[in-house]
Amino acid sequence: MLKTFLVVITSVIRGQRGHRDIRILVRFLLVLLVMIILYSVGFHMLMLREGKEYSWITGFYWTLTVMSTLGFGDITFHTDLGRLFSIIVLLSGIVFLLVLLPFTFIEFFYEPWISAQATMRAPRQLSAETSGHILLTHHDAVTNALIHRLEQHKYPYAILVPDVEAALRLHDLGLSVMVGDLDDPETWMRARVKEAALVFSTNSDVKNTNVAFTVRELAKDLPIITSALDKASKDILMLAGSKHVLRFEEMIGDSFARRTMGGDTMSHIIGQFDTLQIAEANVRGTPLVGKTLGESRLREKVGVMVVGIWERGHFEAARADVVIRDNTVLVLAGSKKHLSRYDECFRIYNASAVPVLILGGGRVGRATAQALERRGVDYRIVEMLPERVQDSKQYELGSAADLAVLEKAGIRQTSTVIITPRDDDLNVYLTIYCRQLRPEIQILSRATYERNVATLHRAGADSVLSYASMGSNAAMNLLQRSSILMVAEGLDLFKVRVPAVLAGQTIAESSIRERTGCSVVAIDTEHGVEVGPNPFEILLADAEIVLISTVEAEERFLNLFGKGNAVPS
Repeated sequence: MLKTFLVVITSVIRGQRGHRDIRILVRFLLVLLVMIILYSVGFHMLMLREGKEYSWITGFYWTLTVMSTLGFGDITFHTDLGRLFSIIVLLSGIVFLLVLLPFTFIEFFYEPWISAQATMRAPRQLSAETSGHILLTHHDAVTNALIHRLEQHKYPYAILVPDVEAALRLHDLGLSVMVGDLDDPETWMRARVKEAALVFSTNSDVKNTNVAFTVRELAKDLPIITSALDKASKDILMLAGSKHVLRFEEMIGDSFARRTMGGDTMSHIIGQFDTLQIAEANVRGTPLVGKTLGESRLREKVGVMVVGIWERGHFEAARADVVIRDNTVLVLAGSKKHLSRYDECFRIYNASAVPVLILGGGRVGRATAQALERRGVDYRIVEMLPERVQDSKQYELGSAADLAVLEKAGIRQTSTVIITPRDDDLNVYLTIYCRQLRPEIQILSRATYERNVATLHRAGADSVLSYASMGSNAAMNLLQRSSILMVAEGLDLFKVRVPAVLAGQTIAESSIRERTGCSVVAIDTEHGVEVGPNPFEILLADAEIVLISTVEAEERFLNLFGKGNAVPS
């Protein structure tokens, strides 16, 4: 507390306004001191005229009690002249001590004190030691999820906020902020943009363009990531200086299409780590349904590793006894050649010819429809706003909560329902409603906020794609970290050196999967990257291993074998 007090006092005094305020305050106090001395002298002179003698301490005592209107009455004048002098001292005391002094204190000390405290909480520049940081321009669901991941991986960051009050509110939420106008180059210089690792802007397309253009003039090679609502804005943002333009609606639409059971059963790439590719594949309608992973023998037949499965939104590490069900989504790891072999074996199977039902014709709904169309999957969109209906053959006008509308759109026949509105409360309602109508149907739902993902799973959604998580994962991956890649909701690839305690053991002997939940999907040695290594492959001390896991399993591995094994970014 004392340290904070001294820091604030120092900041008040050092400022240009602080110097002026201190001078004015000192002058005021000097005038007040002169008045007290003169009044004390006058008190002695008048008391001598009345035949009384008091000490100088008593004179100061009388002056202060009268000026402060305390007036104890233990020392009084008995002549009219003395009483008139008392009135003058009293009135001047009211003006100086009860009126001018409080206002002087507030204006020249209290207000600068509050302003200095606010400056400490919401600074206008970052410290000279700041480097390798991420600069954000807006606080929303996506950046909030990104901040959580940045803090998890120890990345420094700052949110640039034009308004001081908004900055203080964010600071009080525990966020790192800096005050400054986004279109002012000086703001970015104070934010040490040249030493930053990334600028991530999720404002409107127009503001993002200005941010990208302003930053690019100051830092020629800095990665700038911007979001875009309109498709036409992508080219403009790239011309302005943005290195990557993220259209979240397209990203979530592609993910919905990839997980739809009503489409093909081929593998779809969700991430790549050097030559290692990670893919997802639906299995509905294939001979794999009903078999265990051990019985599928996919490694022996086509060379791909099944590293895990998605079962109603929950990732489960691969085990030989795990049964493949109709709504299972396989997570595969292998080279491009291995995944091509997988597709050759399973491209002949189609899960369903019945149109997929999309609830909501907004940006995400339309992006999902376009992604399904690219895959050759038929669809129907339920939309209640007439201005959004683009093709009467593909749209059903009406409320998704109306049973008659849903039945007309094909709820009784479809294999998959995709729920796309922005309102999470509405999505929970529609998920419960569709699950009640069709207990066996596949339900994919969008969540705007990460906190509602678990709620939607409990409501009955097979898979929930978080708008926030998808955007923050994309930003994290574009940081160009060489050791970690987020490939899906809560699923990471990460590279570590072979822990000393495991060197010389085979993958099977190390029991990495059993002990941590992580699966070894590749080994990087001086001879190159071996994708899908044999379980009896020996782990060499100077090698690096690539693992796939949930965030929790990754933490277990690092806690068990030491975080010092992580490969530097």
